[in-house]
Amino acid sequence: MSTATTPTAAEAELAVQQRQAPVRSQGYWAGVWKRVRRDPVTIACALLLLLMLLAIVFAPLLAPHDPYQGSMIRRLRGIGTPNYPLGTDELGRDIVTRLLYGGRLSWFMGIVPVALAFVIGTTLGVTAGFMGGKVNMAIMRVTDVFYAFPSVLLAVAISGALGAGIFNAILSLTLVFVPQIIRVAESVTQGVRNLDFVDAARASGASGFTIVRVHVLGNVLGPIFVYATGLISVCMILSSGLSFLGLGTKPPEPEWGLMLNTLRTAIYVQPWVAVLPGACIFVTSICFNLLSDGLRQAMDVKG
Repeated sequence: MSTATTPTAAEAELAVQQRQAPVRSQGYWAGVWKRVRRDPVTIACALLLLLMLLAIVFAPLLAPHDPYQGSMIRRLRGIGTPNYPLGTDELGRDIVTRLLYGGRLSWFMGIVPVALAFVIGTTLGVTAGFMGGKVNMAIMRVTDVFYAFPSVLLAVAISGALGAGIFNAILSLTLVFVPQIIRVAESVTQGVRNLDFVDAARASGASGFTIVRVHVLGNVLGPIFVYATGLISVCMILSSGLSFLGLGTKPPEPEWGLMLNTLRTAIYVQPWVAVLPGACIFVTSICFNLLSDGLRQAMDVKG
């Protein structure tokens, strides 16, 4: 006697969706890449950021001088000085070299807190959005407490309490951005958890962890990642502000925000030299913002 059982309609639907998922995913990302290639602003910003990244990674090979070696004889040289194309700072150190090495710390302190906040915030936000009930209320109410304070004030307060230093600045910035990513992750998860394919997975007997890992994460990581990309520029500005206030990087380490602080007294002597670190911060932030906007538009398939 045959013991085979006929699959239920929910199981059959789930099996069909699982077979079609790779094809749909591949077609979706192919469409995203096609739309990104048609956006000249996004491509230009991505290329500029790539060039900046390569420059700071290979700073030891590109830098013409030692970033820490100075000379009071050469202090505050103007742009175009022989052997110092962008001049020197208040201690006679080469600006080109300091900008290249400073980009390392600025990028590091702009990306690492957002990456940490992305992991922590996504985990808590997806958990709150998928489970709902008391778990959602507990996580979101704690998030609301952090939202009661402006980002700049919260970062300064935490850094001031912990003390100056790179590690403390990264910790304070991570705590600032975690609530923002939690709210976005919770919102998009709420919109996904009641869709038909999630209901089909529940009907087939799949566990909550399997549903989140297989069906939910693939639909929520994209919007969260795009939002986090836009936070990099904000984080870079905040980290530079902390260094400017003496709560981030400590001298003599090269970092764009700290360079702005040390060069502010030279604004009336060599104004163009003094604004170069700020120009680097501005260009990098604008590029990350425009890149985030381009990715958001490319991933929006509504209509």
